[in-house]
Amino acid sequence: PLPAKLEDVALGWLRDVLGLPPETGVGFVTGATMANFTCLAAARHSVLKQAGWDVEADGMCGAPPVTVVVGEEAHPTLFKSLGLVGFGRNRVVRVPVDKQGRMRADMFPDLSGPTIVCLQAGNVNTGAFDPAPQIIPKAKAANAWVHVDGAFGLWAAAAPCKAHLMAGYADADSWATDAHKYLNTPYDSGLAFVRSPDVLQAAMAISAAYLPSSSTRDPANFTPELSRRARGIEVWAALHTLGRSGLADLVERTCRYAVRFAEGLRAAGYTILNEVMFNQVLVTFGDDERTRRVIAGIQRDGTCWCGGTTWQGQTAMRISVSSWATTDADVERSLQAMIRVASELA
Repeated sequence: PLPAKLEDVALGWLRDVLGLPPETGVGFVTGATMANFTCLAAARHSVLKQAGWDVEADGMCGAPPVTVVVGEEAHPTLFKSLGLVGFGRNRVVRVPVDKQGRMRADMFPDLSGPTIVCLQAGNVNTGAFDPAPQIIPKAKAANAWVHVDGAFGLWAAAAPCKAHLMAGYADADSWATDAHKYLNTPYDSGLAFVRSPDVLQAAMAISAAYLPSSSTRDPANFTPELSRRARGIEVWAALHTLGRSGLADLVERTCRYAVRFAEGLRAAGYTILNEVMFNQVLVTFGDDERTRRVIAGIQRDGTCWCGGTTWQGQTAMRISVSSWATTDADVERSLQAMIRVASELA
């Protein structure tokens, strides 16, 4: 049917613009949480199969232990996914991070036995990327599976001036991202990429006497759901409309806007906590209480909307720029409103 064909077309485009291996398979899922879950289920299948265990048939009880390595600043949805897939949210090895939230390669542990390493491409607060060129070779030398949580950051590969941030990530085994972020599709548009479609299918496939069989790709064999909407249509439509150059411009333009926000707020005397390398900005307006008051004031003002966060123990305002509709004028007007509200609450 047409929805399945459009998914195939969109997959080819996605592999191209994101710089993923040509054999990569994909499951169109609800969002980054289910994308992480789907990829981790594939990882579970692979590492336990290598250990002689059929997890789909025999479950996790009695299975060989699997080591899961994450960074200290991994996103909460990754931990939720680890719990759902049976590894547990707390039974992980946490690698220390630097001030930007990047995993410290010099603190990366020695690996042995079935292992899954989870990297982050684009921290939700700072935009930072784990050092894949240093970590992935270590993981591969130990025969570990490497998964990438790239809800925001995976899209850096589509922009020539930001593609360097994704250096080394194509050597991973799976990647999770959201289309509702940089592609600006509606919610319920996650993408679970797995290097080996056979591994993804082994973890997700379903068969029943009443279900038709086909020699072509069956989307139901690559996602947790059997019954689902045709999510690939919005992804296909966004890519078809933007094209390669349009998507590159969207990423580069929003990253430029993030830099402008940081420069303007810093010039006004406020503290920028992160290295603005992607589309995220963290700013404080003094102590934690004052920062919270300014955030509330900006939200009441209504010119723009920014939320609060806590970064390594400090309250901050988080600016995240990813909308196709944002213009230079919007940025300048929003920046003026932020500075005005902050000065009024001084």
